[in-house]
Amino acid sequence: MGRGRVELRRIENKINRQVTFAKRRNGLLKKAYELSVLCDAEVGLIIFSSRGKLYEFCSTSSMNKTLGRYQRCSYGALETGHPGRDTQGSYQEYIKLKAKVEALQQSQRHLLGEELGQLGTKDLEQMERQLDSTLRQVRSTKTQYMLDQLSDLQQKEQELVEINNALRNKLEENDARIQSEWEAEERNSMVYRSQPAAQPDQGVFESQECNNTMHMASYNSAGNDHQMASATPTQNAGGVIPGWML
Repeated sequence: MGRGRVELRRIENKINRQVTFAKRRNGLLKKAYELSVLCDAEVGLIIFSSRGKLYEFCSTSSMNKTLGRYQRCSYGALETGHPGRDTQGSYQEYIKLKAKVEALQQSQRHLLGEELGQLGTKDLEQMERQLDSTLRQVRSTKTQYMLDQLSDLQQKEQELVEINNALRNKLEENDARIQSEWEAEERNSMVYRSQPAAQPDQGVFESQECNNTMHMASYNSAGNDHQMASATPTQNAGGVIPGWML
């Protein structure tokens, strides 16, 4: 059974797309190598992945040499067609910017630890010094950032302490005011409890006591009169004066 035809469109599945890219990239690099060996051709292949990672193959010792040859050929074709000066200047500017971008990308890959096999001892030492200098700068920036954060936190702590003290003072003032109010109310209640009974009730009691006293006095006077009346006939009869009359 023959292999089915593959529809040329973007693969939606991310994993399948990465797997297909890796397989076809390796196949394309293999074909470029075979073409350069079998046909003695100068081949330069540049591939950028969707993430911006560069893959390249060059049949010569230097990709820049192949690109320079390409530039000369393209520039000669432009001269043959008598292009304008603006077009030539724009193309040359494009070539320069492209070379700078490639150099920066290559330097970035080296800093990430990729493609270090083609570097010499001096290049590696220079890269090490560059990484050490960058690391010191990063640490210095991080330390300064942490110190700034610490200063901000200390300032916020001081503000919170001041707010806490103000609230504590206000709470103590409120407690003192409430305590004084309670003491004033307690004194008022003690004064109220120590006052005598109402005067009208006392007058009623005094009038009742006076009435009782007068009643007893009238009763006693009536009894004495009765005794005197009863004792008079006795005195008159016996001629003896009772002892209570002496």
